[in-house]
Amino acid sequence: MSQPSAMPDAERTWMIDTLLALLQTPRPTGRTDAVMQLIGEVFDDLGVPFSLTRRGALIAELPGESPSVDRAIVVHADTVGAMVSRLKDNGRLQLISVGTFSARFAAGARVRILCDESTEFITGTILPLKASGHAFGDAVDTQPTDWDHIEVRVDRRVSSPDDLRQLGIQVGDFVALMAGPELTHDGFVVSRHLDDQAGVAVALTLAKHVADHGLRLPHRTAVMVTIAEEVGYGASTGLPAGIAEMITVDNAVCAPGLQSREDAVTVLMADLHGPYDYHLSRQLCRLADEHGIRSVRDVFRFYRSDAAAAIEAGAGTRAALVGPGVDGSHGWERTHLDSLAATYALLREWLLTPLTFGDWDAHPSGELRDFPSSHQPAPSEQWVPLSRGSDTAPGPASPGRSWPPGPDGTH
Repeated sequence: MSQPSAMPDAERTWMIDTLLALLQTPRPTGRTDAVMQLIGEVFDDLGVPFSLTRRGALIAELPGESPSVDRAIVVHADTVGAMVSRLKDNGRLQLISVGTFSARFAAGARVRILCDESTEFITGTILPLKASGHAFGDAVDTQPTDWDHIEVRVDRRVSSPDDLRQLGIQVGDFVALMAGPELTHDGFVVSRHLDDQAGVAVALTLAKHVADHGLRLPHRTAVMVTIAEEVGYGASTGLPAGIAEMITVDNAVCAPGLQSREDAVTVLMADLHGPYDYHLSRQLCRLADEHGIRSVRDVFRFYRSDAAAAIEAGAGTRAALVGPGVDGSHGWERTHLDSLAATYALLREWLLTPLTFGDWDAHPSGELRDFPSSHQPAPSEQWVPLSRGSDTAPGPASPGRSWPPGPDGTH
């Protein structure tokens, strides 16, 4: 096993600065223009060409030897958030969630209310309906914890719906939770929305590495930044045609019973929507082992990624997922810089290697005899003896019946 090549200090510093800038830019699903402007400016500074879809997803391209775009790295810039559903009689705001997360993790958040026409945001705090122990006693602990029992206290002198309208606040305005990032002495990053700003920062750092070193990769590679992953359809449109291998970079869930760690990169084997590509996932595991990159494998039961959206939309690509270990996802999240560095290192090694099956994967279809399974599985996978007999191979084939039947109905 070779020694892992350390992430250069300059790239590590640049990645941290980029992550902090991303985290402090509002980006709830449906209101991602500001963060996409920031990401576009980064690609412009790097000299990496990119385009935007009609809805605002970004597709950049890293140069490679292949005539077509064979690979894609997919990250999502959007995060969970909220939307104003009602202007309340007390001058506060009722919310619905944007994306899936618990109201218990929204309560206590500082927020920015993003009005339609305002050139500045209005701040506030999400509070339970019974927010003061001095006023409600033990009821503050026994009240329900759901979206019907929290509200936004707006940081302005308002006490009625009319006061809110005068400020420009309306039903349908987005409410972005402030991330409040903190970098600790031990290298932890504590913040909201590391899902998936950590993945975006890693992808941008990879693009910087390729640009700064003038690399020409074995395969042209798209870097796609989606804007609606948290509501389930991020990479369903916009992915370049003909992609052979796609790796989604997203948060790896750290929790009891799971294998993901905050100091390693996770290669996900399966999630709510089924297994990821067998060969590509295991190729990533082999690369991690060969290059001494700290990695783990995991399976998530309640998880969906851009890969699922792309496959469901008809993308004929191998798909895998890797990501830094994140504790407390969709709440107060935490990861370690070592996990981001491990994710970066694994993706860099993947970018520098040929396709998992170069001859086969270069084409969208082919003959059965050429499919990789013709030489990959162990012989025992092809035939399992019946328990009631001693046969070690299939018996003679049955001649069966001809089809379709003849004019007289006979076979």
